[in-house]
Amino acid sequence: MAGLRLAIIVDPLSRMLPDKDTTFILMLEAQRRGHTLFAIDHRDLFTKGPDVHAMARRAEVHRPSAPGEPHWTHFESSIVALADFDAVLMRSDPPFDDDYLYATHLLSLVEERGVFVMNRPRGLRDANEKLYALNFPDCIPRTLVTRDMGQLKQFLAELGGEMIVKPPHGFGGLGIFHVHADDRNLNAILETMTDNGRKLLMAQEYLAAVRELGDERVILLDGEPLGAVARVPRDDEHRSNIHVGGSVKKVVIGDRERRICERIGPRLRADGLHFVGIDVIGDHLTEVNVTSPTGIQEIDQLDGVQLETPVIEFVERKVAELKR
Repeated sequence: MAGLRLAIIVDPLSRMLPDKDTTFILMLEAQRRGHTLFAIDHRDLFTKGPDVHAMARRAEVHRPSAPGEPHWTHFESSIVALADFDAVLMRSDPPFDDDYLYATHLLSLVEERGVFVMNRPRGLRDANEKLYALNFPDCIPRTLVTRDMGQLKQFLAELGGEMIVKPPHGFGGLGIFHVHADDRNLNAILETMTDNGRKLLMAQEYLAAVRELGDERVILLDGEPLGAVARVPRDDEHRSNIHVGGSVKKVVIGDRERRICERIGPRLRADGLHFVGIDVIGDHLTEVNVTSPTGIQEIDQLDGVQLETPVIEFVERKVAELKR
C-alpha cells in the first residue's frame, strides 16, 4: 500500500526500550513498509473548532548500533489536525488517568471524521484491563470485586486461605499482593488497598500453575491469536512481569489458549479492541490488556517470527476499507 501518514500516540521516544517495546517494533515495521510516522503525546491533543489537533513531530526509529546510542530521530514539528492522518495508533502506556480518558474522548471525534484509530477509543474507555475479564465468567478464576473488608476475608477463607489482590486501575504488576490468612500484615494490606473501605479491590483465586507454566501473554489481532510467550516468576517473587525479574519461555498456542480466544474474540471485535494482549494462567483468563499491550519482541525472538508485520498489514487494510 502507498505510504501512509500514521500518528503514533506514544510516551516520549527517549523512554522506549528498543529491545523490548512493542510500539518500537511496530514503528520500525511501519517505516520499513514506507509509511511516515508522527509522534504525539496524548496530553498535547486539543480541539479548535470541530477538529482535534496536536503538536506532532515527524519521527524515525532504528536499532542502536552501540550501547547508549539514540534509537530515534525527531525531525520537524508542527500543529496538525488528526483528521489529516490515515490512521492513529493509541499506544500511550498506563496509567489510565483523567488525561488518558480525555484523550480517548478526543480520539472518538477523530474516528468520527473517518480516521482509523487503534484501539477504538470507546473500547478503551469501556475495557478496564482488570474488570473487562468479568464479561467472561466461564474463563476466569474465582473472583470477588468489592471494597468491603468482611467480604474479602470471607472470600479468602472460601479459597482455602490464600488469594491474589490487585487494584482495578493497576498496571505492570504494581500493587498486586499474594495474601494469606495467617499473615499478620493481612489487615494492614487490605485496609491500605481499599483505603479503609473507600476503594474497590479485585480478589482472585491464586493459581499455582503460574510457578510451572508461567503467566502467558497471548497477543490477539482482530480477536485471533497471533502468538504467545510465558513469563515465569522468580523464586522470591509472585509476580511474573518481566520488569520485576520474570523470565520468558516459549509457548506453543494450544487448546487451552484457543478456547479462551474463541470465547472472547467476538466481544473484542465488537468493541473495536483490535490489538490486545490477554494474560492466561493454566486454564484461566486473568486480564485483558488493551491500552498498550506488549510482548511481540519476546515472541519474535523465541519463535523466529515477525508478528509486527500482520499488525501493520491489518492497519493498512482498515485504512483501505475506509477509503473505498
